[in-house]
Amino acid sequence: MPIQRLNPTPRWSDATIFNGIAHFVEVPNNTQCPMDEQIAQILAQAEATLAAIGSDKSRLLSATIYLTDKNNVATLNRAWETWLPGGCAPSRACILVELLDPAMLVEIVFVAAVSPEVN
Repeated sequence: MPIQRLNPTPRWSDATIFNGIAHFVEVPNNTQCPMDEQIAQILAQAEATLAAIGSDKSRLLSATIYLTDKNNVATLNRAWETWLPGGCAPSRACILVELLDPAMLVEIVFVAAVSPEVN
């Protein structure tokens, strides 16, 4: 089964799909804004990536969330719970880290199921 890559570059692809499972990472485009805006950017980007690969947020399997400040967990959770469809929360890990860009407050790694016709 072939590996599909969405918009590959020398350093990364926007998404990688293998055997009906997509892996992708989203980071905020504008890191000069507060947490609520950074998370809104990431969630909007995730929806766009999911649409591009023939999936949607109800098909998320897991998310690994990297936060730089534990005081941002409540803001993250409010946005996350509003964004996800009811009954579709994926498995999730939330990890406190230091990201390479000090202005970046959050980064999320997603894994999603892709429709069979995309494979």
